[in-house]
Amino acid sequence: MDQTALDARFASPLWKGFGFAGAALTALLVAPVGAAWGENSADPLAAAALAGEIAHKQEMLALFPDPTASTQATPPVVPQLQIDEDPSGMIATFQPNGSIQTANNAFFQNLGSNGRTCFTCHEPQDGWTLSAQHVQARFEVDPNDPLFRLVDGATCPSDDVSTPDAKRAAYSLVIGKGLIRIGLPMQPTMEFQILDVTDPYGCNTNPITGLTGPKSGIVSVYRRPLPSANLAFLSTIMWDGREPDLFHQSVDATLGHAQANVAPTAAQQQQIVTFEGCATADNPVPCANTPTGAGVFTSQFFDANAGYLAAYGATGGPVTLASDAASFFIGINDPLGFNPTGAAFSPVIFDVYDAWANLTGHGDAVAARGAIARGQQVFNSAPINITGVGGLNDVLNQPGIAGFCGTCHDTPGAGDHSVKAPLNIGVANAGALSPPALDISRLPVFTLRCTSGPLVGTIFEVTDIGRAMISGKCADIGKVKGPLLRGLAARAPYFHNGSAATLHDVVEFYDQRFGIGFTAQEKDDLVSFLNAL
Repeated sequence: MDQTALDARFASPLWKGFGFAGAALTALLVAPVGAAWGENSADPLAAAALAGEIAHKQEMLALFPDPTASTQATPPVVPQLQIDEDPSGMIATFQPNGSIQTANNAFFQNLGSNGRTCFTCHEPQDGWTLSAQHVQARFEVDPNDPLFRLVDGATCPSDDVSTPDAKRAAYSLVIGKGLIRIGLPMQPTMEFQILDVTDPYGCNTNPITGLTGPKSGIVSVYRRPLPSANLAFLSTIMWDGREPDLFHQSVDATLGHAQANVAPTAAQQQQIVTFEGCATADNPVPCANTPTGAGVFTSQFFDANAGYLAAYGATGGPVTLASDAASFFIGINDPLGFNPTGAAFSPVIFDVYDAWANLTGHGDAVAARGAIARGQQVFNSAPINITGVGGLNDVLNQPGIAGFCGTCHDTPGAGDHSVKAPLNIGVANAGALSPPALDISRLPVFTLRCTSGPLVGTIFEVTDIGRAMISGKCADIGKVKGPLLRGLAARAPYFHNGSAATLHDVVEFYDQRFGIGFTAQEKDDLVSFLNAL
């Protein structure tokens, strides 16, 4: 759609009467409701983004109610150690404090109006998120499963779901890529405007569900739900960092994804967050300083080729990971020098499979263990000339940075970034800068122009505006956080937009994007290692 067409659409009388929810709902959304709710008040753009997101979901419920509703089924108990099959072997969940009775914790309870719980999108067999494989299976068993709700499970809340074929089309992105829709408001103070949108689903260009002008209305993007496990290592909440802490996030998820009429109580928030791994609202960062024994941890437990991942001296699995969490702190190994202890950065992020580097013997299992150990070595030591990364090269004013995988995935043992560091490595790019080896064909494309700030006049083509929808800054267009790397085998596809179907695609993207020059064996070894995390 070109600018003339957009201007004509925005001038249409259809726009009138379809703004955000009314003053009463807005007042509810910005009122203090439990621990840490007001922490976004220092950032008016972020606060407006969060309030607008929830108001949009509530409004969509009123305009497009689901024709059917069922309630999420949850197991009565999640045991202290739960083991589930995944495509690479087995993944395990470990709770240091012991098993949990789900009836006693709001994480597993229906607090909304559409039958969903937190468990709807965060299940142990998927590394406490969603895998496309299991979403497909759920749809075949029950197309009315609470995951399939118009508000964000569909490509647009206005989608037709009157027939089985229509329903399959409406939920095609969550079925095929495990993507949910995120609707965020454009704001007049942003440094950019939208010149054009190519949207195969029409959600962004529909005046009822989407944009009302170049700097107004709702932008819909499609993202993978992040895991709700291993949060003791967390430095940023949500792909775009829009949530200040897990208490706040529990409120927004309940009012938004579950379309609740009231926010969860302070006690319910505490139950959710305690299960996830935070003790109180007093932690200075999302979930740091987690007491030993708190939370839920997940990682690969058994590899179909290498066997048990804690055998022969290796330390795979979630039990060791849980013990590592007690020593985590923000900036623990940050390459930009934010480590409060002053310790130097080390690119050696993982030592899980050191003991497998020199195993003797023969057979397929020994060979597979050797491949995992070699892949760990590639991850820790392969040099990468980092170029063109927004949030890194531009911030440091260095066109090229001699780095490693751990330059961005720097948290020891977990692979997260240990400080807030939204980066644009090109995954959200479109048009002439489309990312190599990735599939973005089913995503909308936004053409943006910077109208103010240091990048005024610059044009961007992206499938996801990223952190810029929260900060309003052109420099943040396309930036997202990096995810924790544990439990990868269970949660395909990869990247925030599901554009990498396999870990081979992930490795191929990095190899082409940064010209690393991996050999075929190094690629295979690296994939073996990532599957064993």
